[in-house]
Amino acid sequence: MKSYRRELWFDTRDRREFINITPDVTDCLRESGVREGLVLVNAMHITASVFINDDESGLHQDYEDWLESLAPHEPISHYRHNRTGEDNGDAHLKRQIMGREVVVAITGGRLDFGPWEQIFYGEFDGGRRKRVLIKIIGD
Repeated sequence: MKSYRRELWFDTRDRREFINITPDVTDCLRESGVREGLVLVNAMHITASVFINDDESGLHQDYEDWLESLAPHEPISHYRHNRTGEDNGDAHLKRQIMGREVVVAITGGRLDFGPWEQIFYGEFDGGRRKRVLIKIIGD
């Protein structure tokens, strides 16, 4: 069995962003040489997410609006977590909703997706360097 590990690093411009990382994961799969197996993609920070969905701008805006209605950034004083001197209590909650990681089957050397599926990095507390782990195992 083969094993492959790589980290992707992000410096986002905005506090919240959705970045399609499917091409990066596909590159890693090609480098790994794995034809049959699994790929794990997970955010290595507690205010970021990895998820699978459609790469459609309206949906991304719907996510933004929905997440902000569930866990608005302001007022910052609304979150007990922010009493520690931080301002990202909402980002922790948004990450919990969107999830930490995804696992995708590898079949015939390709990501075994359904129609329209893509992998995204979701940033909810941007402005600093963050990373995503890609771990591929299989034959």
